[in-house]
Amino acid sequence: MTPIRHRLLSAIAGQLGRPHGLLGPLVARVLNRGNGKAIADAVDAAHVQPGSSAADVGFGGGIGLRLLLDRVGDNGNVHGVEIAEAMLRRARSALRHDVQSGRLRLSEGSLTGLPFPDASLDTVITLNTVYFISDLDAACAELARVLRPGGRVVVGIGDPEVMRRAPFTRFGFTLRPVTDIAAALTKTGLTVEQRRIEDKPMPRYVFVGLRP
Repeated sequence: MTPIRHRLLSAIAGQLGRPHGLLGPLVARVLNRGNGKAIADAVDAAHVQPGSSAADVGFGGGIGLRLLLDRVGDNGNVHGVEIAEAMLRRARSALRHDVQSGRLRLSEGSLTGLPFPDASLDTVITLNTVYFISDLDAACAELARVLRPGGRVVVGIGDPEVMRRAPFTRFGFTLRPVTDIAAALTKTGLTVEQRRIEDKPMPRYVFVGLRP
């Protein structure tokens, strides 16, 4: 691999993990376009109810926040958690009326350090985020910790075997077997359902965890 190609692929991976700088807005649009169906499916799988409290962890371009706001309605609230300051700024601007009304609350945070009390959320979705964490068990424990009894968490990933073919995933991505993710969620006490979705060009897996 040439040094230029190495730098280019590393830069792409870095932007996908944490959009930033002048490319941040472009990456946000790419994420919304490329992940729109997967995010909509995750919201459906979460069974978000009117008046409930929902969160999108690692919301990226923000399309999931809009979908969750529609589902919880005027009497519910949505939390957006991001490590990328550029994405937080973008969401504050694009959804400022929801932020001002208190329906949307945006916070800096990560899967392994969620800014919520125990048992405070009805639903949590997180897509294409577990690639960028080193401690899967800690992340799954956090997701389970913040769920109320009867709450649901939805974790979405691309098929790891297919993703390995993308050259940029060599840089900063941890592509775990599907069984590892299901096991880590189950270990927290959640009842886990696993689904494979045959999307093109990227098949996906969705894990739905229900807290008893």
